[in-house]
Amino acid sequence: MKKFLFPTDFSANAMHAAEYGYSLAKQVKAHIVLCNVITVPAEVPQSGMVAWPMEESDMMLLDSNNELKRIKSGLEHESGAEGYQPVISFLNGSGAVTDIVNQMVENHEIDLVIIGTHGSSALTTLLLGNHSQEMIDAATRPLLLIPPGVPVKGVKKIAFATDFTNPVEDLECIYQLIRLARPLNAEILLTHIYNEKGQTPEFEKWIKEFITDLSNKANYPNIYYRIVKSGHTASGLDWLCGHGQIDMLAMVHRTHGFIENIFRGSQTQKMARHIPVPLLVFPQKS
Repeated sequence: MKKFLFPTDFSANAMHAAEYGYSLAKQVKAHIVLCNVITVPAEVPQSGMVAWPMEESDMMLLDSNNELKRIKSGLEHESGAEGYQPVISFLNGSGAVTDIVNQMVENHEIDLVIIGTHGSSALTTLLLGNHSQEMIDAATRPLLLIPPGVPVKGVKKIAFATDFTNPVEDLECIYQLIRLARPLNAEILLTHIYNEKGQTPEFEKWIKEFITDLSNKANYPNIYYRIVKSGHTASGLDWLCGHGQIDMLAMVHRTHGFIENIFRGSQTQKMARHIPVPLLVFPQKS
């Protein structure tokens, strides 16, 4: 992964995510693009049709540029002169947050988007309103969510949690994960959370062959497998984050049917509300 995008609303949590992301970029030798999205009132449903003066919009973009410059300078100053120094650029735009971020992702060949979260209350707030759930749903690239208070440190173990119901898609995401893990020399822990009925001798044989084949083809030996017995996926993931000594959790965001999604939501959205470690979300293939 060679280029990271940092959407920011200039909040303390967003700044913490930028510091974490900058440290990660130094370790994997990636470039950084800082971005801010100006959301105009007419794009907020509660506001109705409100005219937005061009002069005021220009002033907001100017203020945004100045703040982005300040963040860029702060990151460069705090990093010191040792080691790799990421190249930092910045840009902003006006419109719907997810639309602008996805445009930036495509136009600037972004490999990873990094945003901060607001802990148990919700996810990231980018200017007007909470857009993190929308970001997860609309993401076209891997999305890394950084909870407040997570230490800025090296990543040594990444758990990839899956039920293996779609091994082909899992495999594509694991190869992407290896691109991040390799320069970190981090372990990848493939984690299957199951109940009593989910683990059969046939599955055990299949998973051993899957791991061996994956390690050989990827030429990456630091891949391991772990099973977590739990009646509920969410509680199993909570246990993994609390006791698995992992530095990051990775999952594929698989959407459910419309009715089921209203009542349940996806496991990734549930986890992102209270996860104590960074959560790496891979978008589901269309």
